[in-house]
Amino acid sequence: MSGHAAPQPLAARHLPGLLAVQRACYSDAYVEAAEVYARRLASPANCSLVLATAQGRVCAYLAAYRSRLGRVTPLHGDFEAAAQPDTLYLHDMAVLPECAGQGLAGALLAAVLAQARAAGLAHAALVAVQGSQPWWQRRGFAACAQLPAAQRQRLASYGEQAVYMTSTLLNR
Repeated sequence: MSGHAAPQPLAARHLPGLLAVQRACYSDAYVEAAEVYARRLASPANCSLVLATAQGRVCAYLAAYRSRLGRVTPLHGDFEAAAQPDTLYLHDMAVLPECAGQGLAGALLAAVLAQARAAGLAHAALVAVQGSQPWWQRRGFAACAQLPAAQRQRLASYGEQAVYMTSTLLNR
């Protein structure tokens, strides 16, 4: 992670850089609007992180929030605060292609999972897209096919290849 500061909270000032990372990493269908991210940052459940250079250039981000196991945030959807969160929902993580292989994704993931464990969250969950399922499996996530119909509908917003995955954070 040379040249990059430690992960810090994702803030409104990072939105232009976040959008640039999205455009570099995703097809148009997966790029989410600045307005959506602004609403997410305002959510009391938000715990998103960013990695930037000393000059402020966003190199990687991880959009996450406290939720409930089995809930899927639809693509382009808002972060929905849960009354009794038990899960860290990892909505989106992206690294500028030119920064790939520097451990940025792992650093973001380790930082946000440490925060989740400290907060007492028992699970982490995400929707794997664009063939990322093996990367998440190597980090302890497993596919979870059992979702209520309404949540399967939300999962479908990511396309046929999307996979809902979960991991246990705490032994209860």
